[in-house]
Amino acid sequence: MITLKSKREIEGMNKSGAILAATHLMLKNKLYVGMDTWEIEKLVDDFIQSHNATASEKGVDGYKYATCISINDEVAHAIPRKGLKLKNHDVVTVDFCVNWQGYQSDSAWTYVIGESTPEIEHLLSVTHKALYLGIEQAQVGSRVGDIGYAIQNYVENEEHMGDVRELIGHGIGPSVHEEPDIFHYGKPHRGLRLKEGMVITIEPMVNLGGSSHIQTKFMPRIDWEYYVSGDNSLSAQFEHTLAITNDGPKILTSQDKIFDKEFLI
Repeated sequence: MITLKSKREIEGMNKSGAILAATHLMLKNKLYVGMDTWEIEKLVDDFIQSHNATASEKGVDGYKYATCISINDEVAHAIPRKGLKLKNHDVVTVDFCVNWQGYQSDSAWTYVIGESTPEIEHLLSVTHKALYLGIEQAQVGSRVGDIGYAIQNYVENEEHMGDVRELIGHGIGPSVHEEPDIFHYGKPHRGLRLKEGMVITIEPMVNLGGSSHIQTKFMPRIDWEYYVSGDNSLSAQFEHTLAITNDGPKILTSQDKIFDKEFLI
């Protein structure tokens, strides 16, 4: 069932999203070569708690952590791992959700550890632009296929990278994951029509090598599955939570009020 949010609910989710965005802004200044991924987990969890909120992923389907931390060819759902040290040029996606007084928000961001390279910068630039091309299509009366087509056409046809299909965006609030499904590929003017009051995530995942496929990996020690790119190339992801309104899409997890000014409540 798709829930349409009231103005009050969207305002609450915007406050939750502000905490989430502040967490990412804090984190990007703390990352360094040699950092243990468990330190990222602790920084995020402690920061969220210090703002009287909780990390929503803890306890979902038995998940024990505040964050998912995916490195290099890991596309999504990898866990923070004690003893795993970040290296120069590592591409790291940190994904987490925030619950503030029952209001949910969700955002992933990809970072470069130490020095970047032109190849990495291009991957991140394409993925970031793909997110915003999708957001621009999230208008009342548009369809889910419009979002997906804008992302797929840019990533695959213009940039010749891999637009991951198996992992998708979703509705959010009051649960972390709910309907509707938001695909990052598709045909224009097809699919579910967007309505005022929907709150969704758009979260394209892009593989540098051109493969749109993913491989499933398994961590037997904790009985957990995660995903890597089908061609083992670097992967990046950017994700925002946004509300569909009659005044256009409104980003609830903005990290840059100047860049996002046309999409703010």
